[in-house]
Amino acid sequence: MLLKAINPANGTLIEEYPTLNADEMAQCISAATLAQADWRRLSFDERAEVLRRVAGQLREHQARLGALMTQEMGKPVKEAGPEVEKAAWCAEHYAEHAEAYLADQNIKTEASHSYVCYQPLGTVLGILPWNAPVWLAFRFLAPALMAGNTCVMKHDPHVPGCARAIAEMFSLAGAPDNIMINLPVENDLVGQAIAHPDIAAVSFTGSDRSGATVASLAASLIKPAVLELGGSDPCVVLADADLETAADIATLSRIINAGQSCIAAKRIIVEAPVYEIFIQLVERRLTLLRVGDPVSPETDVGPLAREDLRQNLHRQVEESVAAGARCLMGGQPDTGMGYFYPVTLLADVTPEMTVFREETFGPVMALIKANDADHALLLANDTAYGLGASVWTTNPAQAQRFIRELHAGQVAVNGIVKTDPRLPSGGIKRSGYGRELGPHGIHEFVNAKQVWVK
Repeated sequence: MLLKAINPANGTLIEEYPTLNADEMAQCISAATLAQADWRRLSFDERAEVLRRVAGQLREHQARLGALMTQEMGKPVKEAGPEVEKAAWCAEHYAEHAEAYLADQNIKTEASHSYVCYQPLGTVLGILPWNAPVWLAFRFLAPALMAGNTCVMKHDPHVPGCARAIAEMFSLAGAPDNIMINLPVENDLVGQAIAHPDIAAVSFTGSDRSGATVASLAASLIKPAVLELGGSDPCVVLADADLETAADIATLSRIINAGQSCIAAKRIIVEAPVYEIFIQLVERRLTLLRVGDPVSPETDVGPLAREDLRQNLHRQVEESVAAGARCLMGGQPDTGMGYFYPVTLLADVTPEMTVFREETFGPVMALIKANDADHALLLANDTAYGLGASVWTTNPAQAQRFIRELHAGQVAVNGIVKTDPRLPSGGIKRSGYGRELGPHGIHEFVNAKQVWVK
């Protein structure tokens, strides 16, 4: 079997990569488990030195890694380099802070000494998507490794070159053998990987449908899992907001990575008094965006990663327009080479429409009118997802109300929803469970061991 990397900008084959069969995959998992015995014994400082060297390799090879992302999943080159830098930052953050995050927690009891210590679980399986190949890998790898686990990485089959290059960064950094192993396997072997007796826990990022399958299998084997799944993130713009800045950030959040981001602003909910004005503001900004070859530094929006994704996005748009949404721009995919979809603006979207109910993974902005702030909050929470949310207001009391009452794993006030190594990230409802990043992320894959000493 071969993994085929296809250039989404023109639909051509980039390269074919050999896959592992089930026995070879099992051997890799066992090798990572053998390596974990020595890796866990290293001090935090010794593990940190390895992660810092890996970060150095990421920066040294930033252009090559960025080019691979651009080729394999269409990320515009001006976004690819910063993604590699963010991954390096994540590695360095945990190198610096892991020891403090996992420090013993003393708890006073009748014992002479009672405390909780945090110890690694073993080998962790990471199942990763294609949309941020380097960043999402290190969001998984850095905390798990610094906690003393070893990692096996099953990356998306559409970015095999990126996956191989990530593993290469560890080799170039002189990391101990097998603390991180790439598994180039087809998706149908994922179940066997989860079931391998040496896999202690699972980290999955992807769709809610696939996440449900992973979660059920891991639970049946009594293995912990962290799930970061889809999102239909609301961006609420209240009448007292700074509309120009809100329009800037809503546009950026909607179209970054061609709209292929779980935490992108997908439902723009605008209070009625400023609704028509806001439509004009975002339409003006969306019109200025350049869709085209992601290799060009002038390109703002590249192709979608796959043709099936483009077809699904167009279905969502067509069904919503048929239900009464106004299509103010875009809405018709290109007929030329590649998997491009035009920047699309839908107004007068209502809760029964497809683009309101489903996650839209592409450059489609849906505008929803809210009667007032109460209605806006109701609309924002009217979703099966709960990943990120944002609210724009100059009223501190209103901001605090939305912070408390929005159903989401993270809330941004007058800013973009983003991931940051210093802060936990994750969702509720069908957006998953568990947390990545920050002090919470490194605690997901450790044993919180209670110690009681007379």
